Amino acid sequence: MSKGVAVAATASPVDAWLAVEDVACDLGDEAVVDGVSFALARGEIGALLGPSGSGKTTLIRAIAGLVPIARGRIGLRGIEASGPGRMRSPESRRIGVVFQDLALFPHLDVAGNIAFGLDGMAREQRSARVGELLERFALSALAHRRPHELSGGQRQRVAIARALAPMPDLLLLDEPFSSLDADLRARLRGEIRGILRDLGVTALLVTHDHAEALGFADRVGVLIEGRLRQWDAPATVFWRPADAKVASFVGEGRLIDATADPDGRLVTAIGLIDPDEPGLRPGERRRVLVRPNQIEAKPAGHGTPARVVRAEFTGAEILIEVDIGDGLRLDARWPGAAPPHPGDILRISPRPGRYPHYPAT
Repeated sequence: MSKGVAVAATASPVDAWLAVEDVACDLGDEAVVDGVSFALARGEIGALLGPSGSGKTTLIRAIAGLVPIARGRIGLRGIEASGPGRMRSPESRRIGVVFQDLALFPHLDVAGNIAFGLDGMAREQRSARVGELLERFALSALAHRRPHELSGGQRQRVAIARALAPMPDLLLLDEPFSSLDADLRARLRGEIRGILRDLGVTALLVTHDHAEALGFADRVGVLIEGRLRQWDAPATVFWRPADAKVASFVGEGRLIDATADPDGRLVTAIGLIDPDEPGLRPGERRRVLVRPNQIEAKPAGHGTPARVVRAEFTGAEILIEVDIGDGLRLDARWPGAAPPHPGDILRISPRPGRYPHYPAT
């Protein structure tokens, strides 16, 4: 991890249901995606996580066949779908796509929207398929309503049901939950994940929301400035970020300066920390990731003094920001029963555990 960028695929390009190999995409003279490689096996759910402008949407549009690639290869079911100067048509790829704006047809009711892509199917089969999806997505009572008569969550269900109706080999989801409030977004993504699991659908979600990516997918890829910095299990991406850029972006946490001591431990402003990778040279300078739940309270006379700068009530816990001095600030989660206030002096130290660390720059 601290030796370079770790990009692990769950399936080799040979047996992958979706294989993205060294893909680059240009917009004009600008490379917006550069050297991206990852793979999904059949039935896996992946997520591409990254900030705005990182190339996420361009990449899934390339997978869908809507954007050409400048380098590399995109394979679907072992068949090349895109290469430099070669591109199978979007309709031949058997891919369902749900974009952020959903693009439901306002003149069609719910059943009509879901049936839209089933023109080649016999009437009885089409009716059965629509009925199956109406029931599975809890939309049966709304079958004859128009999109403007639906709530945001109901419209999301319709859009995903419509994309799944032709039984695509791959479902692409581009920020589909971003317009919903936080509670509904969390509840709906759990429901949709369960439906995709039940149906055995291979899916790829694009999002800038950390919790959404980590909670929805089997594999998470972190895309920053057009490059895939890490592709791994959600817990690995969170607890063992591949590099400092991933560590700074995924989840809460701060990178602080550290120096290795003769025993290979990291000396920091808040105490000694055990590195997650041994073998550091004495005096070697590193940057170590400290998350809010890794800070613990210490009694008077122990730990490091820290002045509370900000306290935010979140329910069972208080999220606080503390000033250690010399411009160093950290976030910490504090029990809500005894909340500190700005200006209070606390004593803190890092909890026991092994911490990811990166070269100092």
